[in-house]
Amino acid sequence: MKLKPIFAAVSIATFSSGLLAADMAKEMTIVSWGGAYSNSQLKAYHEPYMAANPGFKIINDESSNEAVAKLRAMTEANNVTWDLVDVEGPDSQRLCDEGLAMEIDFDKDLAAGTDGSTPTKDFGDSIINKCFIPQIVFSTTFGYRTDVPEWNGKKPEDLCAVFDTKNFPGKRSLEKRPKKNLEWALLCDGVEKEKLYEVLSTPEGVDKALAKLDTIKKDVIWWSAGAETPQRLADKEVVIGSTYNGRLFDVIEEKKQPVAMLWDYQIFDFDGWIVPAGLPEDRKARVMDFLKVSTDTQHLADQAKYISYGPARASSQPLVGKHAVLGIEMAPHMPSNPANAKRFLVNNIEWWSNNEDEMNKKFEAWLAK
Repeated sequence: MKLKPIFAAVSIATFSSGLLAADMAKEMTIVSWGGAYSNSQLKAYHEPYMAANPGFKIINDESSNEAVAKLRAMTEANNVTWDLVDVEGPDSQRLCDEGLAMEIDFDKDLAAGTDGSTPTKDFGDSIINKCFIPQIVFSTTFGYRTDVPEWNGKKPEDLCAVFDTKNFPGKRSLEKRPKKNLEWALLCDGVEKEKLYEVLSTPEGVDKALAKLDTIKKDVIWWSAGAETPQRLADKEVVIGSTYNGRLFDVIEEKKQPVAMLWDYQIFDFDGWIVPAGLPEDRKARVMDFLKVSTDTQHLADQAKYISYGPARASSQPLVGKHAVLGIEMAPHMPSNPANAKRFLVNNIEWWSNNEDEMNKKFEAWLAK
C-alpha cells in the first residue's frame, strides 16, 4: 500500500478478512492513559485518520492503567468492548501469554519504513513479544517544585532525595502500584542496580523494599493516572512526585510551572498497542487499517511534536523536530538524550510479567496496614 499521500489508499484497502474499507466498523474504542499523552495521540493519529475517513468515529477511554484486569473481566463475560489498547510492555506480555491479545504478523500487518526497512528491522528490540505493536520509548521519573521555602535553596540531585524528608520535606506523589517503586526503594537502601531483581525475587528483598517505602509512607499521596502528579505539583499539593516524562514536559514547558526534572534513575519502558483477541471481522479490519497508518514512520515521528517521548521506529527518529506549538527542539527533552540518561533502569518486562500479580497482592496488603 502506498503511503504518499499517507491516506490515499485507505478508502480502497482490503485485508486478509476480505473486507473493503466501506464494510469496516464505523467506530472504534481506543484505550489509553489520558492527559497530555492521549492528546499527542489525538493530534498525531486520531484526528488525521478520522479526517481521512468521513463518518468514522474514535471513542477514547482512559483505562490503560487497568487494562489487564478489565480485559480479563470483559473476556470472561464474553463482552469485549475495546478495540485497541495502549499498554506498557509487561502488561502486553501478560495479555499475550493469557491469549487475551491478538498475535501480529509485523511485516505483513504494518507499513515498511520510509528507508525501505521491514517493520521488524525498523522497530528492532522494541518488538518484545508477538502481540505488542511498539509506539514510543518513554520513562517514568520525578519532577519537583523549584520554589519550596523549606528546602532553603537546596534542590534534589539524585533519586534518593525522594526518601530524604529531612532535607526535602513535603508530600510526595507516587504511583499506586509496586512496579518501579520497589526498584527505587531498593536502590536507595543500598542495593546495587545489577542485583535488583535477584533481591526482589526473595521474600526478604520485597520486605526490604517495603520497609524503605515505609519511611515516607505517611508523606505519600498515591496516583493512578499519569496526569495527577503534574497537577499536584502545579497546585502545590506535593513537592516532588513520579510520573511519565512527557507529563512533566507538559507542566514545565507548556504550563510554565516552577517545576524541574529529576532524571536520575529514570526507568525506561516501551509503550504500544495490543489488539484484543477475538474481535469481530469488521472491527478487527478497522483496527488493523488504523494501525498500519498510525504506526508508519512519519506518524510516529509526528507524535513527538506534541510530547517528549521517542518514536519506537529507527526510521522515525531523524524526523523528530520541533514542538508543534512551542517551536522548541524536542531532542533535548527526550529521556534517551545522553545528558538525561547518565543513570537509568530499563523495565524488566520478563520479571514483572512473571511476578506482577504476586507483587500487587503484597503491595496492596502493605498499603492497607
